[in-house]
Amino acid sequence: MEIGVRELRDHLSQHLAEVRSGHTVTVTDHGRPIARIVPVDALSPLERLRQQGAVRPASQRKMAAPEPIPAAGSVSDLIDE
Repeated sequence: MEIGVRELRDHLSQHLAEVRSGHTVTVTDHGRPIARIVPVDALSPLERLRQQGAVRPASQRKMAAPEPIPAAGSVSDLIDE
């Protein structure tokens, strides 16, 4: 179901009742989708993939970037060297 911002504001309770019953509401601004209101118990695409076993969380945290190396000159000069 797609509704405009004004419609959402004017009939918020009705639209939240729709979401409560399991429907997804897409909010539009001048015809362009800007937000989606989904039931809390609905899984995100990533959560669904995790549940299916297609993806898993990282086993290690991302390593910090190394300290920059001080250098003089441009990147092109460094590459030439």
